[in-house]
Amino acid sequence: MFASYLIGLREGLEATLVVSILVAFLVKSDRRERLPMVWAGVGAAVLLSVGFGALLTFTAAHLATQQQEMFDAVTSLAATVFVTFMVFWMRTAARKMSGELREKMGAALELGSTAVVVVAFLSVAREGLETTLLWFAAVQGATSSASPLIGISLGLLTAVALGWGLYRSALRINLTKFFTWTGLLLILVAAGIFKYGVHDLQESGLVPGLSTYAFDISGVLDPSAWYSTLLSGMFNITPQPSVLEAVAWVVYLVPVLILFLRPAAKTPARPASKSPQPAS
Repeated sequence: MFASYLIGLREGLEATLVVSILVAFLVKSDRRERLPMVWAGVGAAVLLSVGFGALLTFTAAHLATQQQEMFDAVTSLAATVFVTFMVFWMRTAARKMSGELREKMGAALELGSTAVVVVAFLSVAREGLETTLLWFAAVQGATSSASPLIGISLGLLTAVALGWGLYRSALRINLTKFFTWTGLLLILVAAGIFKYGVHDLQESGLVPGLSTYAFDISGVLDPSAWYSTLLSGMFNITPQPSVLEAVAWVVYLVPVLILFLRPAAKTPARPASKSPQPAS
């Protein structure tokens, strides 16, 4: 549930910030009559995301066991790629997001109402599709419980509340720190999703070694304990992983964390040009 909450909060806040910037631009430029166009684009993006989630669920439910394992593996690996790209992109693009969106909206206003809808739709649809894919991959092992759905719903509601507070200037949070800490947690979640994808490949028979265990700490990590459920649900840490699962978890987590925590390279300042000396 917490992993789903984190996904909803992080992705939801990104989408909320996008909508807030577009709405603020129209309000400050005295173009309030175009606001319904923005909400139409947002609504279409939400419907697309819900439809995509329904398609994933329907497809997974109507496959044979081996095919379903392969489908789950593909969605897990795809979600890992998306969340990794999103975490690094957000770290570099957050500061210039506002200017880029304002520029796109300004150009759209010159083209007409349809262009405004398209800008709002594309700006939110990417976040919505990523959220759907990531959430679907994260909760494949908990399809019998409503906790993942509750978690992501609470995360999205929290994101909307934060976005509204930021828009109204009632809340001022350090977005750089927020995206850094949530990025770290999402990297851990993505490592678990990647490990789960490898596990599905082994269960489908495409990759061997399902019964070759890396270690067995079931005597220490009680599978029925609440903390075991938390670790398994959020980071997919299990007491008896296969060798390939453990290797996949480490191979993903270590280099991605190093790259994420590495300080951004600073652009060296250009030396001041010397003024030409007057001819004697």
